[in-house]
Amino acid sequence: METTITQMSKEELKELIESIVEQKMLELIGDPDEGLSIRKDLFKRLKRQKEQVAKGKRGKLLEDVVKELGLE
Repeated sequence: METTITQMSKEELKELIESIVEQKMLELIGDPDEGLSIRKDLFKRLKRQKEQVAKGKRGKLLEDVVKELGLE
């Protein structure tokens, strides 16, 4: 069954518009990082972080980092 715009909630309409705009922007300007290489050390760090997140481990809370850096 098709949904018309008038049947959508504000949130659904917002998500639809965001999706269309993002698609069009990628179409027009593409991915600026496409084709660039990534340093081995950065790649390893990102891979390690991804594995940690998959295991349910997370980094520090933003609030804790803010306190540690005295940015309150």
